Amino acid sequence: MLGCVIHGQGDLRVDELPPPSPGSGEALVAVRYGGVCGSDLHYWRHGGVGDFRLREPMVLGHEVVGTVVSYGAGGDGPAPGTAVAVHPATACGLCPECVSGRRNVCRDTRYLGSAARTPHVQGGFAAQLVVPAEQLRALPAGLPLRRAALAEPLSVALHAVRRAGDVSGRHVLVTGAGPIGCLVVAAAKAAGAARVTVTDLLPRALEYAVAAGADEVVRADEPASPGLPAEVDAAIEASGVAAGLDTCLRLVRRGGVIVQLGMLPPGQTPFAGNLVVSRELELRGSFRFDVEFDEALALLAREPRFDDLVSAVVPLREVEPAFALAADRTKSCKVLLDFEG
Repeated sequence: MLGCVIHGQGDLRVDELPPPSPGSGEALVAVRYGGVCGSDLHYWRHGGVGDFRLREPMVLGHEVVGTVVSYGAGGDGPAPGTAVAVHPATACGLCPECVSGRRNVCRDTRYLGSAARTPHVQGGFAAQLVVPAEQLRALPAGLPLRRAALAEPLSVALHAVRRAGDVSGRHVLVTGAGPIGCLVVAAAKAAGAARVTVTDLLPRALEYAVAAGADEVVRADEPASPGLPAEVDAAIEASGVAAGLDTCLRLVRRGGVIVQLGMLPPGQTPFAGNLVVSRELELRGSFRFDVEFDEALALLAREPRFDDLVSAVVPLREVEPAFALAADRTKSCKVLLDFEG
């Protein structure tokens, strides 16, 4: 079978891989679509994500959907042939974070397509994938596999909105209109936000934000724009750059909440910490997700407009052009690999 394997910085290949067999408690899934994520692009362009560096070849991908093929001994779940989404995280269940209900920051988690540990956790960009059976989720009625491929990044967005607190009736700022930022817009609106303003440098990215439900979009390099609010109730920083965080700190009302969702560059990031003190702001991190995965699938089933965020579906054999397209934010939002194409 074929899979998308990163061998090092800039070295992305479609390799022939041995077909996997499910072990005890595991399921075998025929993968149909895989969403190219920002972390996949970082492995390709930089050889790592933050402090997680490639030390061996690794199958990429953690945003995958497909159909159940079979189960190993003791494995149980949706019947073979059922369309499923795959929850990419295997938490240890034993550490203090897991015990306290914060499995998304488990200190010993295994996440598909991650170089955080060695040996690396191989990802889901392959024709077939073996995962613990408990990580399969049957798709809600009427949810097509193509749209369901957004479940993982939408879960990230839902968790970030939850970290912001109750946004019902509130004005929310989102800095960065990449795929995650656009999904944060949709998640905030689903949570009852009265108004969502989005900033980004790229007009095309802001068009996708409008498709996701943004009420106002503003060019980040036009600080005097009349569309930029004087203040907001909460802000979610989804760009991963210091300038985005600075915008959030300066526009959130006194006593407001800023959620840092975008992964900032390695090392130290300067920010206006005096504003955190003098305005008594709350700066919170947001990392991955846990129970939001089921919520994401339900929301995707209700909202066909999520289809507008899928820019292209590209056959696996054209993986390098697919990654180049995904990296070009002037042309794309979410790019999917097709493992049957």
